[in-house]
Amino acid sequence: MKQKDFGERLNAARDAKQAMVAKFRQQPGPDDPAVAERRAARVAMSEARDTRLTERKAQRLADNARMAAESEALAAEQAEQEVRATAQKAEDDIRLEAERKAARDARYAARKARK
Repeated sequence: MKQKDFGERLNAARDAKQAMVAKFRQQPGPDDPAVAERRAARVAMSEARDTRLTERKAQRLADNARMAAESEALAAEQAEQEVRATAQKAEDDIRLEAERKAARDARYAARKARK
């Protein structure tokens, strides 16, 4: 195996640097139509993404508002049912107490009649 001397190594490094510079110079500049087209496509995609995010956020807010309204309506309905149940229980208690009083009075009258 032959060892490379210092001059060959310098030439190889210079050739590698020239190849990198040539590769860099082949890349299109910022004023190239293809670069401008890709940049415009990226901007359009970014705007579309922002629009979708805004739409999703608006939809989420609308859903939250709808769910809050439904929750409030359900709570109001439950409160109304509780009020009705309380009123019905009060009426039942009053009726039951009247029936008990009538039965007690009937027993009292029967006891008086037996004497």
